[in-house]
Amino acid sequence: MQLTQRSKFLLLIGVFVMPVAAAYLAYFGWRPAGHANYGDLLKVVPLQQTAGTALDGRPFSLDALRGKWVMVHVGAPRCDAACAQQLYLMRQTRIAQGKEQSRVERLWVLTGTGAPAAALLHEHPGLHVWRPDNPAFVAQFPAGQNRAGHVYLVDPLGNLMLRFPAQVDAKRMMKDLKLLLKASQIG
Repeated sequence: MQLTQRSKFLLLIGVFVMPVAAAYLAYFGWRPAGHANYGDLLKVVPLQQTAGTALDGRPFSLDALRGKWVMVHVGAPRCDAACAQQLYLMRQTRIAQGKEQSRVERLWVLTGTGAPAAALLHEHPGLHVWRPDNPAFVAQFPAGQNRAGHVYLVDPLGNLMLRFPAQVDAKRMMKDLKLLLKASQIG
């Protein structure tokens, strides 16, 4: 097949014009689907009144967890099936982060009197179980009367920043945490 002079000229122009036209369309016309995080972003506020008591009775301030991402479960010491499932998902989400799991801590904020079952605590090594000195601490977690239905995330600076739905999708929660750990230079 023999190309004419005109065909060669049009082909040459096409080689140089097509990338410019594609760039123009990509910049002004095409918008890629943005990433929507699974958890609900909260108004970022530092947690206040972080003094409290660990399960063994020793004073423990949440300031000791600064520099780490903290997954938080807020609930009564008597743990029902939904509570046990959340604690399990928090543990598995942390483990799923692989070499980054050392950047993540888990915290159970107790809202009532009593102590959790020893067998349950045995299933969750490394879980911080903590009771705040000031009951107003729990009011910082938005969810109305059902705070126990959510898993919260506190950033390494001590700010409450994210709330996962009550019926959490473990894979999507893991993905959100993985993206945060990848993007974060702290914690």
